[in-house]
Amino acid sequence: MPSMDRRAFLKLASAMGAALAWGGAVAKASTSGWRERRDLYPQGVASGDPDQQSVILWTRRPYGDGHAPATLLVEVAEDPDFKRVIATTAAKVSAESDWTARVIVGNLPAAGEYWYRFVDEEGNGSRIGRTLTAPADDDPRPSKFAFVSCFCLPEGYGNAYRRMIYEDENAKLEDRLGFVLNLGDFIYEVVQYPDQAKNGRYDRKLTFPITFPKGKVVARNRFWVPDSLEDYRVVYQAYLLDPDLQDARARWPFVSVWDNHEISWNAWQSVFEFAGTDGWVAGQKLKVAGNQAWFEYMPARVLPPGAKLDTFSAPTVEDVQLKPTDFDDTGLGTEPNNLAAINSLIIYRALRWGRHIDLLLTDNRSFRSRDPGNHDEVNPLFEGETLGFVPEELWGPLDAGRAFNGGHPPAKLSYGDKSVDNYVAKAAPQSMLGAKQKAWFLDQLRHARATWKVWGNSLGTLDTRVDPQNLPPDVGVWKGKGYGLVSAYDWGSVWHERAEIYDTVRDAGITGFAVVAGDRHSFWAGYAAKALPPAAFEPVGVSFVGGSLISVGGAEANEYVQKKENNPTRGLYIAEDKDGKKQHTFNLMMRHGVRSALEYAKTQDVQKALAVRNPEMAPHLTFVDNGGHGYATVRCDAEKMVTEFVCIPRPVARAPGNDGGPLRYRLRLDIPLWKAGERPQMTQTVVEGDVGLSV
Repeated sequence: MPSMDRRAFLKLASAMGAALAWGGAVAKASTSGWRERRDLYPQGVASGDPDQQSVILWTRRPYGDGHAPATLLVEVAEDPDFKRVIATTAAKVSAESDWTARVIVGNLPAAGEYWYRFVDEEGNGSRIGRTLTAPADDDPRPSKFAFVSCFCLPEGYGNAYRRMIYEDENAKLEDRLGFVLNLGDFIYEVVQYPDQAKNGRYDRKLTFPITFPKGKVVARNRFWVPDSLEDYRVVYQAYLLDPDLQDARARWPFVSVWDNHEISWNAWQSVFEFAGTDGWVAGQKLKVAGNQAWFEYMPARVLPPGAKLDTFSAPTVEDVQLKPTDFDDTGLGTEPNNLAAINSLIIYRALRWGRHIDLLLTDNRSFRSRDPGNHDEVNPLFEGETLGFVPEELWGPLDAGRAFNGGHPPAKLSYGDKSVDNYVAKAAPQSMLGAKQKAWFLDQLRHARATWKVWGNSLGTLDTRVDPQNLPPDVGVWKGKGYGLVSAYDWGSVWHERAEIYDTVRDAGITGFAVVAGDRHSFWAGYAAKALPPAAFEPVGVSFVGGSLISVGGAEANEYVQKKENNPTRGLYIAEDKDGKKQHTFNLMMRHGVRSALEYAKTQDVQKALAVRNPEMAPHLTFVDNGGHGYATVRCDAEKMVTEFVCIPRPVARAPGNDGGPLRYRLRLDIPLWKAGERPQMTQTVVEGDVGLSV
């Protein structure tokens, strides 16, 4: 039963910028006179960050320019007909918070199902929302959630959400979702206007739902991006008009973190970088504006410093051009405006869901150090390079800085017959979390007591390793000494800090460690290990990446950019089967090596392709689908975790009906709980559909 008293809860609600509704009253029928007027609440309703006695409720009720603040009535009931209302309160909306309301409902029984709605002073009501509270910490029943990411609205439709709703409504009560974990890119701040995207993008006919009140053009007139708080607000307003997204937020509580597009594509701390723009762009004001808009539209248990009731307390900052000398020994920019901007909203936090889930959420953008590969000094090494891979032997010293090789980094960085001075020889290792957040995260890991310790992470942790040393000379000449990386931007290449995390898991004897992530616009499954052969391969957990809800993935792009003519490496990415249908050999390359990909491109024979696989390249991977869209679910109990990838066709048109359309496939991954010192084991089953070359 709830344990926090009303006075303490009121203090918490005030700190969170929320009104308080106190549950536990004798259930009574509603007397509000509610009549539904969805047009007056155009962004719908939502709930977020439930715990075992409370949940945050949200809506937006806009009024006209110059309208004074207004008051809404909030009703919470035990039934969808509101004949058993157990909590009511008043919530203020005003132009200052873009007419959004945040209400924290407390003193609720654990593992409860509730319905809520908002009513204005004239009886005009929002749609009805449904929400849940978390099970008690000792509740032994299985728990289930979904994780999602990358909802680029102009590029497609929310068929994945529609499928998720349909399956949940038709599931047994014990198999329904408890919450949806949104792992970032809930919105995309980059917007194209019609004159910038006349021919669509790949398979997509773009829509243009957003026009910025201000905005600015970047990337040589390829995109518009926000240039004010109002610009960010307009993006959220447009996204939340989507019926599938709005229905999902009305059905489940969401637990959310951001990735890059909630603020800016290539931003880190308060530094913005745009393609086609030289140098760093001072972004302190926009970082604060992006944080404020996120706070206003995402009901989350976050604490902006000095928050007032119902509003975001934005610090006053100036846009200051940061210099390399403005960063401390850990990579944190200590310039006061940078610190004020990145600390204006702290979203890393932990939530508990019954006996079986400790959910740890991190922020991978606000405190990360500068990307060591994003320096002009390294460019001479890649002049004339055509393969596009990053050599592991080069990335190791770039990532680890002064800590490389036990504190003895090389004086030169080399690739093939070229070398440059090691410009990070005295720098701290690359950090995604920053020192303060990392200390918090490692402490949370050590003290987590649930059966499964789930790291909710916007960025994938599985290496994107490839073996170009095995390429035939007529395909390409690899100048590296061994393996390479397809990409070096997420946790799959933050080896030093990732090793700190995984070593903590190992040394503390932590079992049930699992990573769920987004951003890659593809489905990945495998093992959490700090190193790959020929180094010791010692998995300490399991790791998953979910496909994008909408956003274009690599497979779709390859169908257009990998031309047949004068392109010897095309077979590494795409080929045609015997019927001429495009097949994504990238999946074979990532799991089995370049020889497998090229063999399939040559013969269209999967068995011949697998016969020439490289067994040492990717022992950390069990599944890769570079073209996967959809969502994933996770079910945890005392004995095992079951993850399902629910993959839909490309969402280039809105699916008719109420089921979200057909599935491409459903893949099930079973992981029994292991003991300390044991290696986790994963088995996979294609439940339905065809996974193509993800074999």
